Amino acid sequence: MHIKTPELLKKIDIPRQKLYYLEQKGYIKPQKIIIGEKSFREYSDEDIKKIECLWKYLKKGFKYRVAYEKALEELSGSQTNLVKNLPGTTDA
Repeated sequence: MHIKTPELLKKIDIPRQKLYYLEQKGYIKPQKIIIGEKSFREYSDEDIKKIECLWKYLKKGFKYRVAYEKALEELSGSQTNLVKNLPGTTDA
């Protein structure tokens, strides 16, 4: 699922300037879509999860870099947990 900026702002309730700052710093990389003379950003499911996690840590008072590191750690941990819980996998 891809969503554009207005939908993302409603879904996550993050200020637009904070969202664009995350992009400017390279923490997220939305796809840029050009329709006619207008340019739009589209956010993937992965972008959305990352932004939700980053925003959670930013609201707790962490600086951007630390929030990004914590978000990556959390997201990679959740992927590891998903793999561990797949049928036929063992935790050896």
